[in-house]
Amino acid sequence: MPRRRTTSSSSSTAPSAPRNRTPQPVRVRRRSFGDFVKAFLAFVVLLVLVVGVPLALATQIGWPLPDGAPSLDWLQREITVQTFLHILTVIVWFAWAQFAACVLVEVKAALSGVGVPGRVPGSGPSQLLARQLVAALLLVGATAASLTPGLSQLGQSLEGNQKPSVAAAQQTPGLFAQQQEQAAATASALAEQAGQAGQAAARADGGASAAHGDTKYYRIQPPEGRHHDSLWEVAERHLGDGRRYKEIFELNKDRVQPDGSRLSEASLIRPGWIMEMPGDARGGELVEMPDEAPNVSEQVQQQISDYAKSGDHAQGGGGAQGGGDAQVSLPEQRPAPTPANPVTPATPVPSTGGEHAAPAAGQEGHSFGLPETLLAAPLLAAGLLGALGRRRRQAMWQSALGAVGGRRGMEPPTPTGDAQDVQDALLVGADPEGVRLLDRSLRGLAAALAAESRPLPVVYAAWMSGNGDLHLQLAQPAGKPPTPWQQGQDQTFWMLARADAERYEDAETAAPYPGLVSLGTMDDSRLLLNLEAVPGIVSLGGAEADRAAVFASVAAELATNGWSDRMTITLVGFGDDLTPLAPNRIRHLDGFEDLFETMSAETRQRRGALGAAGHDSVLTGRTGPAQHTRWAPHLVLLAAQPSDDDALRLAELAADAGRLGIGYLVGTQGTDLPGAAWEMEITGEGRLLAPLLGLELDAQMLPAAQRRAVVELFTDADPGSDPEGGPGRPANAPPFLVDISEQGRPAVYARLVGSYEIIGLDAPDGERSALLHEALALLLLHREGVHPRVLSSALWPRGVTPDVRDALLERLRTWLGSDPDGTPRLATDATGRLTLAKSVVSDLDVLRSLYYEATQGRGVDSRQVRGRLLTDALVLVRGPLLADRPEGRYRWLTHEIVDAQLPLLVADTGLALSEFHLEKNRAEKAIEALNAALRTAPADERLWHELLRATHTTGDPDRLRALAADLVARSGARGLPPRTEALLDELLPTWREGVSAAG
Repeated sequence: MPRRRTTSSSSSTAPSAPRNRTPQPVRVRRRSFGDFVKAFLAFVVLLVLVVGVPLALATQIGWPLPDGAPSLDWLQREITVQTFLHILTVIVWFAWAQFAACVLVEVKAALSGVGVPGRVPGSGPSQLLARQLVAALLLVGATAASLTPGLSQLGQSLEGNQKPSVAAAQQTPGLFAQQQEQAAATASALAEQAGQAGQAAARADGGASAAHGDTKYYRIQPPEGRHHDSLWEVAERHLGDGRRYKEIFELNKDRVQPDGSRLSEASLIRPGWIMEMPGDARGGELVEMPDEAPNVSEQVQQQISDYAKSGDHAQGGGGAQGGGDAQVSLPEQRPAPTPANPVTPATPVPSTGGEHAAPAAGQEGHSFGLPETLLAAPLLAAGLLGALGRRRRQAMWQSALGAVGGRRGMEPPTPTGDAQDVQDALLVGADPEGVRLLDRSLRGLAAALAAESRPLPVVYAAWMSGNGDLHLQLAQPAGKPPTPWQQGQDQTFWMLARADAERYEDAETAAPYPGLVSLGTMDDSRLLLNLEAVPGIVSLGGAEADRAAVFASVAAELATNGWSDRMTITLVGFGDDLTPLAPNRIRHLDGFEDLFETMSAETRQRRGALGAAGHDSVLTGRTGPAQHTRWAPHLVLLAAQPSDDDALRLAELAADAGRLGIGYLVGTQGTDLPGAAWEMEITGEGRLLAPLLGLELDAQMLPAAQRRAVVELFTDADPGSDPEGGPGRPANAPPFLVDISEQGRPAVYARLVGSYEIIGLDAPDGERSALLHEALALLLLHREGVHPRVLSSALWPRGVTPDVRDALLERLRTWLGSDPDGTPRLATDATGRLTLAKSVVSDLDVLRSLYYEATQGRGVDSRQVRGRLLTDALVLVRGPLLADRPEGRYRWLTHEIVDAQLPLLVADTGLALSEFHLEKNRAEKAIEALNAALRTAPADERLWHELLRATHTTGDPDRLRALAADLVARSGARGLPPRTEALLDELLPTWREGVSAAG
């Protein structure tokens, strides 16, 4: 989480100061004697080639071209040795001119940093030689920043773009030191103001101020992590009761704020806004700040003065609020809180039911034992959760088709221990909406540029701010961005507001920047680095365990993210256990020799393919008319530090990698890695430092324990694995079996399959009925237990305070009541998870139990029992799961697989009942059972096949022909599946003639 640094820590009574954003000192790589030798030799070679060659030609051979105009007489002259020498001299002059042009282009690019050097036509080897000589010559006198293409462009000044709010200097996305120095200057000035104002406030008597009715002002804090300030918290800190937020709202409603907007709703506040406070407000953050205070900037004084004139007391209606000097409260720099729930809110919002809700993380102070690293990684968590859901669905489908023996009707294994904690952390931390908006925004940008016949700009990084805005940081200026994108703080930034991103539809275009991957957060902004666009190698230093945690996070997000179409991720020397996350994307190599052999061949292939296609880089090929999928990125993660010789070979291999869509992230124990364009370091405190880039992030990491638990979730879901069942229970048994005898009648019965109904409970009051019903449905679908934070994030995706959540749980306990023996029906297990008593049952639980008993329990030995149980099970099916759920609620079902489980379970039940009837030649009964199952599972091909067979047994060809025609009509333009066509050919060879006649 973001950690704030204060100006002093010597006294516990000193007021907190704003963060110090001063960049770390730049660590310049020490040049060795070999570097100076290389530079000298490069200088000599350049001097000989650029100056010596033309001098030698001029003095020894002279000007080879004729002095006069050409004539016909030339063609009749004898060809002599001198003629050949003149021809060769002309060729050498042209070669020299071409090489000199290459040297000028490379020198200009290296010194000015205007991006990737221009290509001199037909001079591939010559330009490569010139690039190496120029780089060696400039190595001893230039820093890494000066040699990185486009680096100087990325550090444009923010002057003239500063916003009046306190957060402006701290929130603006940026990669490089020049921006950070300006942010540091602003923050340092604010820190000095806060320190002096805080000392004045400490000397002042807060009670006296309240007694005299002084007017006080508070400036809304900038976000910290995923937590945003709220009027509820302000009232709780300074008025002693969060419910008094309405007083603050009434004092400031519809008044013009410094940025020109107005406060219209208590939940919609922005950093930098000024809030007038009631006269009895007190606390360390409220600082005396009269207009004549010498240490307050004139801009802040003017803002306060203008804001004060807009209040009621300025017109004589101040009451308890008037008569005092203007005061403002600067943000308190607190340790960053635990991240909030899945969807990042722009500002806290009031919760359903009238209580005010702010992000839960801001109040809790701990994570209930869930892994912090995944809670703080919303994009990574969303990718892992989506991939895990797809893997589990794949397992069910393969099981249903009989691809894996002995697992028909299987239930996904219930995670336990660390795997269960990690799954809960994924559910709480995931931000699928953020992933969706990022993907649509990037594809929309690519489509808009293609419509304008403009190439994609090279993007080094993307910043996702706390309010959902997206900032792209370009390698060099690329003109005006297409609508609705806007110019950022300078020409190297393109920005898209969240409101504009939400209006994007799915675009039929290739993912333009699939190599983006999260590295960490700075303030409330998340940095995604485009690994495939880096002009060279990215090195990562630090302790081995810390490096491994960063590498695992990068690999896991690249393998599962939602904004990439295709890619290859090569892991060298680590991560062989990560392959189950995405077997089609991840491959593992043992050592550097294997890597060099593989990547040398691919580099040659890509370079040749680009030349043959006429593309400058993979970007032009990726978004051109053909949208070639072969331009997918190849990202190499090399965790172990290479030897000196291997590092040099790797640097040579990566020299042109950015143009080819190949990225290299290499671990190193130090910071002296040849060919490293960008150097980063991970500290033991989880800080990711890149002084040359002006970066200091809270790193996104996936430590070893969480990595093992994530991999366990995927391997358990693998259809080829062998899950272990509980004691005395088969592996494919439901997690919760209901007593289906007459004595097992439940006290509370919920009908989820179809419309939602509850039997056995009084209807709750209308105000909270929807929340209570949704909470009960979540618990019923997770009989293993639900973590309180999972429940909280499901019901309030934008966040909620613990007291609101706890109040709802108490109402839920009261509503569910207790069993006759006094046992509460909602309990908490040893791990702190919420569980339901066995007396609370859903129809889905009964359906699973009936099918299990019919196929693996009592029905196995008794045909009569099997038929009755299967018939009872099919009667329970009244439609899809929670068919009448209100729009906007139950969004957590997108993370579940129950929507896929239910149709498969119904289809299995219908097939089993059909088989039961066909054993006694009761075709009509079998057809009735299959049609009942098809109403819930209309896309299940197995049901249609059995329906065709059952209809065939009736001996009515016209009926079978009508069913075939119905199947063809349902299939539409896609046509019938091959298996269905083959079955029809067997049962009704003339079915094609009937279809043609009907057509």
